Amino acid sequence: MSTATNANCTILIVYDSNGGNTYRMAQLIGRGADSVEGCTARLRAAPKAGDRSAQRLPSVPDSGAPYAETSDLKACDALIIGSPTHFGNMSASLKLFLDQTTEQWFAGTLSGKPAAVFTSTGSMHGGQESTLLSMMVPLLHHGMLICGLPYSNPALMQTTRGGTPYGASHVAGEDGSAPLDSNESELCKALGRRVAATALALSTGNQG
Repeated sequence: MSTATNANCTILIVYDSNGGNTYRMAQLIGRGADSVEGCTARLRAAPKAGDRSAQRLPSVPDSGAPYAETSDLKACDALIIGSPTHFGNMSASLKLFLDQTTEQWFAGTLSGKPAAVFTSTGSMHGGQESTLLSMMVPLLHHGMLICGLPYSNPALMQTTRGGTPYGASHVAGEDGSAPLDSNESELCKALGRRVAATALALSTGNQG
């Protein structure tokens, strides 16, 4: 996913993860984006808000994707962000990363680019939709074009766990160990495909 450099469109996926669920979602979303010819996914992890000192924060995570930097935003053609649900909101780590993008906001770096959101919760009614909506707000301030999941995706009607029209979601269970089921996985890939196809269409249109 993150090694290709010759694609027309780069889909940046920035995630925060505690138990690994949103990382697994990011991987599936990346597969969906990679399946669109001319697009490649680039996964990046939001640095943990509580590990910001030079003494505590390693140069690269122990596992998962490399840390996200605000400079990654200029190089991307689309942005997808994901977070576990923390009291019905995005995590502090992802919020901190977004709070550091004032320079990009002034420059209009993300304006006009497609975007999407995803989340994982411990319970069915743990604030999935409010978390997804909270993540959309800063993206709208950046002038991004929000891509949700239309009901033309059959899994959106068939799912009994995660999956919303606002973005991909997953119910991880009380101990966070429940794997993504087939519908949740398909909706993750569908979200990646939709954002990538939108970015490619916009890129082609701009070139024309």
